[in-house]
Amino acid sequence: MDMPFPIRKIIHVDMDAFYASVEQLDNPELRGRALAVGGGEKRGVVAAASYEARKFGVRSAMSGFLAKKKCPHLIFVRPRFERYTEISKKIRNIFYEYTDLVEPLSLDEAYLDVTRNKKGNPSATMLASEIRQRIFEETGLTASAGISINKFIAKVASDYNKPNGQKTVNPDEVTAFLENLPIGKFYGVGRVTEERMYQLGIFTGRELKEKTREYLTEHFGKSGTFYYNVVRGIHTSEVKPGRIAKSVGAEHTFFENLVSEVFMEEKLHDIASELERRLKKKKAAGKTVTLKIKYSDFTLQTRSKTLPYFISDKALIMEAVTELLYQEKLKNSVRLLGISLANLNTDAENKVKKQVAVQLKFDF
Repeated sequence: MDMPFPIRKIIHVDMDAFYASVEQLDNPELRGRALAVGGGEKRGVVAAASYEARKFGVRSAMSGFLAKKKCPHLIFVRPRFERYTEISKKIRNIFYEYTDLVEPLSLDEAYLDVTRNKKGNPSATMLASEIRQRIFEETGLTASAGISINKFIAKVASDYNKPNGQKTVNPDEVTAFLENLPIGKFYGVGRVTEERMYQLGIFTGRELKEKTREYLTEHFGKSGTFYYNVVRGIHTSEVKPGRIAKSVGAEHTFFENLVSEVFMEEKLHDIASELERRLKKKKAAGKTVTLKIKYSDFTLQTRSKTLPYFISDKALIMEAVTELLYQEKLKNSVRLLGISLANLNTDAENKVKKQVAVQLKFDF
């Protein structure tokens, strides 16, 4: 298959229900049980749910009250992020045995570029299988993987055979894979965008592909160009180890500490509006959204999410920030909130470069 862009061998590794699986690993009594990390029957938000709980509709960012209503026998456990970080480091060390091009997205997922790898193995599929086996042997946890020609397709593919599976999309399979993919499965299409696409008659990649670039940008702004490209298998972003820290942000310290996520969400709308104004002034957009939380005891916490496309408008910023806010339970009352965007389109590494047409035949 001839493609007017570089073809790489990318693996996206995603741990299966990571936080919940760690809790079940450390406590045998929890294995096979419907489990939620974080949350509670009266207050709090679910940070992660075991697959046993997901069968009842329990999901991350759901209130503990609703989760218990959906699954009356649900067990809540407190999150232990030091333990999750400890295991995440072990997993990352396994990745580095195969390649130095590792881009972590969070504690439980990462991209690996194995086009040239330390094992000298030309099959990315075999490498992914070996990495997953190593993770299981050394941590007792399962992982899923997606393998393809770029980060976007690998990310989508890793969700295809979850849990404890993998999916390879070879170069000659890309077109059919993306055309048949339900629009909600496209990485970067959230629930709000999915509903908007449904209203426009876009249900799969095939309908998305029928829309012109102009049509998509008219309805989805800058994200429209991203959708136009990825449905054609075009996503030239490289795996970037060690992201640069340049960012644009806004924050606010409160006269009275906040104790409810609902009140915090209201304040974040104002902060997001200010951030949007600063981004427009700098003519900048970014991919990595970070929520900054300073507690009443002055301890600081940051939560980040990297998107597959650049954003600068308030609606998309809030969509990501809201997810981060409910990602895990707050440790205390909050005196400061901040939002920043990094991995900017104004960074030298993100400026558009002229792409040379490359035809590579890989054994995936």
